[in-house]
Amino acid sequence: MAAFTPPYPQHPPYPPYPQSRPPRWWRRRWVRYGALVTLLALSGLVILALVREQTGTEGLLVGLGLAVLPVPLLVGAFRWLDRVQPGPWRNLLFALAWGACAAALIAIVANSFATRWIATATADPSSADTLGATVIAPVVEESAKAAAVLLVFLFRRRDFTGIVDGVVIAGVTATGFAFTENILYLGTAFGTDRLTGGSGIASVTAATFFVRIVMSPFAHPLFTVLTGIGFGIAALSGERQRARRVLAPLAGLLLAMSMHAFWNGSSTFGQYGFFAVYGMFMVPAFGLLTWLAVWTRQRELRTVREELPAYVYAGWLGAAEPFLLGSMRARQMAREYAAYHFGRAAGRAVAEYEGYATTLALLRRRGQRGRAGADFVVRERELLTELWSRRELVRPALEYAARTAAPSGWPGYAGYAGYAPTAYGAPGPGWQGAAVPYPSYNPYRS
Repeated sequence: MAAFTPPYPQHPPYPPYPQSRPPRWWRRRWVRYGALVTLLALSGLVILALVREQTGTEGLLVGLGLAVLPVPLLVGAFRWLDRVQPGPWRNLLFALAWGACAAALIAIVANSFATRWIATATADPSSADTLGATVIAPVVEESAKAAAVLLVFLFRRRDFTGIVDGVVIAGVTATGFAFTENILYLGTAFGTDRLTGGSGIASVTAATFFVRIVMSPFAHPLFTVLTGIGFGIAALSGERQRARRVLAPLAGLLLAMSMHAFWNGSSTFGQYGFFAVYGMFMVPAFGLLTWLAVWTRQRELRTVREELPAYVYAGWLGAAEPFLLGSMRARQMAREYAAYHFGRAAGRAVAEYEGYATTLALLRRRGQRGRAGADFVVRERELLTELWSRRELVRPALEYAARTAAPSGWPGYAGYAGYAPTAYGAPGPGWQGAAVPYPSYNPYRS
């Protein structure tokens, strides 16, 4: 029998899939990290040299010792705010180093150049100093600090998911910037006291320390947090809301510049202008932004309690976990229990589990509102896999927190193991496509 010949020409074989080539040397991660670390280190060395030239060695050491005092408190406060969905430490270290080194160097060079140019053009050094402090400095400094927030927003997008992340990155960046600026001011004040013989409470150093370290250590973080809120709003916006994603950071930056200029210009408002601006403007603004940040943190916890029950139904999580992961007290109890009984590695695993679960809940909330990206399904699966891989290690700690912290009447209160045999078996049919009690997600919905 003759072989069958198809009535149409056969397609040529598909070409083999090209083998992936290793990335170019300048695209490798260690090269990029090395370049960034080198840039920040060189900026720091230049900053130290400039400050030492202006204040002397003793002034540099005194300024360094006094300026470092508020840094742990401010960084700790921002880290506390970030406990619901803690970002990686490398982002905070980058933000702190950028503010202390790169942003400070840009500000010192640009402010000095602009002030000298204005003084030369107007032949009035006093007005040049005033104009530089109220106009040039706010624009330059807030732009330099905003660059760190922009870089994290662009290159660490998965770690930048909302307003709290913007507040934390912006606040830590400004803390680093204020640290370097305080070294300069305190070192200069110490040098002035050395020349004039000032000492004790009446010294310039004591006055500078009181104003910058005691009264207003939050000034720079307060300004830059407005920029961070703008980037946080952009992170919460959908892909189609392009105007909002662009205008929100710009509006935040302009507000930060305006508040900074108003604060710097307070000394020109008369003898008590500084105290009037401090009491009537800075303190209320600080209280309002603190309330906003804490309220946003509480809203994230509420989102966890509202969104995670969908994964309980699908069999990925236990019945008590929405409450446990939506309560800071229960989360802390679980971490402490794991670290005490099973070591620090177990405590870190519980903290990671809590962070992944929070990210999952926030991702789902954005999906419900049509604001998640096209990679929603992939990202959701990655987070569920991370949770699933830690289920056995974190189970004892979650069981303890469920028995201790969950209120009576909450599902799973009678015993965390009560939801076990399904929760830690294979994921339920909800994940396989069966009907689930929540609407499906369309990443392209406006």
